[in-house]
Amino acid sequence: MTTRLDTRFADLAREGRAGLVTYVMAGDPDRETARSILKALPGAGADVIEFGMPFTDPMADGPSVQAAGLRALKGGQTLKKTLEDIAWFRESDQITPIVLMGYYNPIYIHGVDRFLADARSAGIDGLIVVDLPPEEDAELCVPALKAGLNFIRLATPTTDDKRLPTVLTNTSGFVYYVSITGITGAATPDFGKTADAVARIKAHTALPVAVGFGVKNADHAAAVARGADAVVVGSALVDALKGSLDADGRASDRTVSAVTDLVGSLAAGVRNARRAAE
Repeated sequence: MTTRLDTRFADLAREGRAGLVTYVMAGDPDRETARSILKALPGAGADVIEFGMPFTDPMADGPSVQAAGLRALKGGQTLKKTLEDIAWFRESDQITPIVLMGYYNPIYIHGVDRFLADARSAGIDGLIVVDLPPEEDAELCVPALKAGLNFIRLATPTTDDKRLPTVLTNTSGFVYYVSITGITGAATPDFGKTADAVARIKAHTALPVAVGFGVKNADHAAAVARGADAVVVGSALVDALKGSLDADGRASDRTVSAVTDLVGSLAAGVRNARRAAE
């Protein structure tokens, strides 16, 4: 079964460029604004969208994404509403791939079978669930694959060649390479080492490799794009959103454009990088 992710990465390969994967948190800073941002991302230059599921204990996320999740939860965002938001997005966009990213607890509470049915119905293409290792594939990964969803796994600088085949066993859609050791938004990666890591992963799989964590601007995105199939940006977008909020932490008339303007800049960096390398 060919998914939207498969189609998008095939299109990017034909175009000879890397893609831009943008992460935003569902319900941040409020549901209406988050929906407006979601809808505007493809036009701003996002090739794939990661939509965050807010959770109270996001262990892999840095302060920026943690704060975004707490803002969303305070505003009443739930997994049910997040699924509804994606279904709403699909009313006007049937092409852009959407990956739901987060933690297993909200899915477990929702019920795995029910969640997978609801996710398919809403128009979700893939899942990134950061706290389920390959040893727990029977919990969600295998059922998700059977339901027609891609299951994207994370590889890190500490994932050696012995561990990598296990990580890749049931991975589909793309491999997400975490370019730093630590939490999201914590540091700037060594771009030379990142390119080497991508090459090492590609020796084990034909899947596209997307690189994220620590990419903050167009120059960073361009540097990653020269050696990866896609560049993932999250914390920088969340920070741009936060910087647009008013003194009470509410959305302003600059909030949507604060995110989409940065996406546009990142997208230009990604596209120019691959052209410069040709």
